[in-house]
Amino acid sequence: MFPVCLQAQHPVTFFNQAESNAVKKDLARFPVLRTSYGEIRKEVDAWLGKDVDVPVPKDPAGGYTHDQHKANYTLMFNAGILYNLTGNPRYAEMVRTLFLKYATLNPTLKMHPQATSSSPGHLFWQALNDANWLVYTGMAYDLIYNSLSPADRKTIEAGAFKPEVDFITKDLKSWFNLIHNHGVWACAGVGIVGLATNNKDYVDMALYGSDKSGKSGFLAQMNGLFSPDGYYTEGPYYVRYAILPFYLFANALQHARPELGIFNYRGEILRKALLAGLQQTNTDGAFFPINDAMKEKDYTSNELVTAIDIAWEMYKGQDKGLLVVAKKQGHVLLNKGGASLAAALATTKNIPAGYPYKTVEYMDGVKGDEGGVSFLRSGSNDDLTTVIYKYTSHGLSHGHFDKLNISLYDKGHEILTDYGSVRFVGVEQKWGGRYLAENKTYASQTIAHSTIVVDERSQFDANEPASEKYHSEKLFSAISNPALQVIAAKEDHAYDGVQLQRTLYLLRLPNGKKLLTDIFLTRSSQEHQYDLPFQFDGQLISTSFKYKAAANSQEAMGKKNGYQFLWKEAEATVNDTLAQLTFLNNRTYYSISSLVQNKASIFLTRTGANDPDFNLRHEPALIFRRTGKDLSIVNVVEIHGDFDPVAEFSTNSHSSISSIQLLQQDEEFTIATITVDNKKLLIAQCNNNVSATVTHSAKGINWTGPFYVTYDNQPLH
Repeated sequence: MFPVCLQAQHPVTFFNQAESNAVKKDLARFPVLRTSYGEIRKEVDAWLGKDVDVPVPKDPAGGYTHDQHKANYTLMFNAGILYNLTGNPRYAEMVRTLFLKYATLNPTLKMHPQATSSSPGHLFWQALNDANWLVYTGMAYDLIYNSLSPADRKTIEAGAFKPEVDFITKDLKSWFNLIHNHGVWACAGVGIVGLATNNKDYVDMALYGSDKSGKSGFLAQMNGLFSPDGYYTEGPYYVRYAILPFYLFANALQHARPELGIFNYRGEILRKALLAGLQQTNTDGAFFPINDAMKEKDYTSNELVTAIDIAWEMYKGQDKGLLVVAKKQGHVLLNKGGASLAAALATTKNIPAGYPYKTVEYMDGVKGDEGGVSFLRSGSNDDLTTVIYKYTSHGLSHGHFDKLNISLYDKGHEILTDYGSVRFVGVEQKWGGRYLAENKTYASQTIAHSTIVVDERSQFDANEPASEKYHSEKLFSAISNPALQVIAAKEDHAYDGVQLQRTLYLLRLPNGKKLLTDIFLTRSSQEHQYDLPFQFDGQLISTSFKYKAAANSQEAMGKKNGYQFLWKEAEATVNDTLAQLTFLNNRTYYSISSLVQNKASIFLTRTGANDPDFNLRHEPALIFRRTGKDLSIVNVVEIHGDFDPVAEFSTNSHSSISSIQLLQQDEEFTIATITVDNKKLLIAQCNNNVSATVTHSAKGINWTGPFYVTYDNQPLH
């Protein structure tokens, strides 16, 4: 462990006095800094001289008392900043008055009346929000520390802070020590309060866990939640949430404990985490909905403003892509990082319109040996196509049962979708803004994703501890050729006695057409039912198969494992054919083509069955159902055509794929030909030897490495 040497100088958490003085000078120089200052001052000034309510907690998220306490800690923090930037004692007095109210309230609080989890809060329904309160009020206290009398300090520290810190570190000790985004907030809250109050005990617990052994605490969070390349195990939505306490506490430690070198810790893991998080966003800045996720969250959120501004200063503007995001955010922190970024925005010419997205692959797990996730990208800006292939570990309590799941984004739109989470954050009517029951019973179940479901059971029978024991395994990838990107992974544990292997090829043909070729293999000694859903967003245009629509009445697809929430809208039975469905999303057509060998059932479904409270979005899916032991399923997702509703013009609305043939399918090789625009696309892959140097020969084809692809007898380039 590092030696402890707290600095008693204040302020020390959000900024120090020298930085505050520099920001004052820069306010007149840089527009975005001046605008940000004006926004905060307008909000805070509206409350000067008014009595701010500190109510007895009673409401869940979205209710009055919840929102009031949240507004209070934001107001206190911002008023503390303004006190330092203006010297106006009225700002400090506002914060002092609120603190004295909390010093009276907090010692009286017991478990929140709306608490429903194993980590209940006092001020809020869950302790996570209490930790949020500590983060911001800790900084607020530090910002006005010099204005307070010794008597006020004693009252506030004993009344407002100690009950909360004791509650979190003692009563909720196991939660405080948990390696999880909640634990990050808890450590940051206790640690920032410790720095603000010159309390070595608090800081030590924050850094090294409640017993100060180093097995938990802030450094253990930095070790345990990220892979070596910065992937956050709970997914991009949760790195968005956790990145703020990571950066705010690290920022405070950089001021008070510079000897820790916190921003260099574990090979600059905080920088890697931020950049990895940004790469896991769509062109509109929205975080990809991996695991439990709200699709509305994007990189203009307060969490990313905080992280980017601090990172810009701490890492000396190493990544110019941050300027793209900062320009879209339109405001900055009122500290050294924000001022530095505001200066860069004011002086840098020709900042690109879009973030520099690229094909990236991230490992999962502390050592990077627990699977991973690939983001294959083709094109740029408005014509960017992104394929997400998830072969990670479970993802802690926010993980989904979706090994080998895929999603597709194109031209800024979600095409093959992932439901994300069932939650209405901040909406009191929807169970206090908490996760709804359908989050577990539908959204996390396998059928809610675009991956195979065996015998209508979710992977690991939807048992989180069982899923946490295993991860999928990446077999190989090749991503250097923009015309041919490939990734293969396998999953051997999701279903007893069933091996699953999926290989994705994101192809760009010489004429510019983009195809996602998807080869899904199943291996088992027993016969099973295999459902392969494609969750899609769009209006059905046409199918190559005749179906019977449930025009007058509908029934659910099943009774459990998520099937109970799917209306069976149409059904078809097909034999030995190429089954195709075309749908329209925005102004582009998309076709899913699947080779059906022998017999298959096809279902068109929509969420909403057994949902009397209308908690679910009503979204469509195409499900292919096959039975057998060893299956080789070849699917192609084709991007084609253009629809102009204004000019009433439509081009290339029909799929250009006329056939899919399997030339060989066995344990050793899968060789397929796909006729596209009357030309042959050949894909040959070795299924059991992924060495890049081994030469293979099958069906008169010779190649080296795990795969071989040609179009019209020519390699793609």
